[in-house]
Amino acid sequence: MSFKSQKQPSVTWLLLFAFFTTNLPPARAGDFRIESTGARFGFASNLGDIDFHQLEAFLDCDLPLDLDLGRKFWIKTKLDTAAGALGDSDLAAAVISAGPIVGLTYDQLPVWLEVGFSPTFISRHQFTDRNLGSFYQFTSHLGLNVDLGSRFRVGYRFQHMSDGGFVHPNPGLNMHVFGVSYLF
Repeated sequence: MSFKSQKQPSVTWLLLFAFFTTNLPPARAGDFRIESTGARFGFASNLGDIDFHQLEAFLDCDLPLDLDLGRKFWIKTKLDTAAGALGDSDLAAAVISAGPIVGLTYDQLPVWLEVGFSPTFISRHQFTDRNLGSFYQFTSHLGLNVDLGSRFRVGYRFQHMSDGGFVHPNPGLNMHVFGVSYLF
């Protein structure tokens, strides 16, 4: 791989970041506070990885920035932290992650969409029939949440874990993850 092809994605991401941060809609500042805590359970979506599962506890904190998109649409920002276990039927690894979540909500509707990205550490990358490539991973997800009253939430996310191509092999791991939360 040439030096130029390695630098090109960085320049593209920098330009996209600059465009979106200079064209942000009005924001309201909030407090950094604990928003929710709960548990998530997931299983692999790839048929070849059907044994893979993940169980984790999480703590989400509101970040002090919400964006008003107009017409009663809001973007909420959160910090998601999680710790748990990832494994197949024979071997397990500790998994720790932390990263931002951006959620889209409408007025007082108790349903909202979220997207997130978290640097992730796993204590084992070699499993019975699968090598995830590295102890250092990146987990991205797209999810849907439903608030059940003022104190509880259920959610689903489709998540992808990968070492980002830094180590080969880099097979990645796709999972269906379900969660329950207590809201503060």
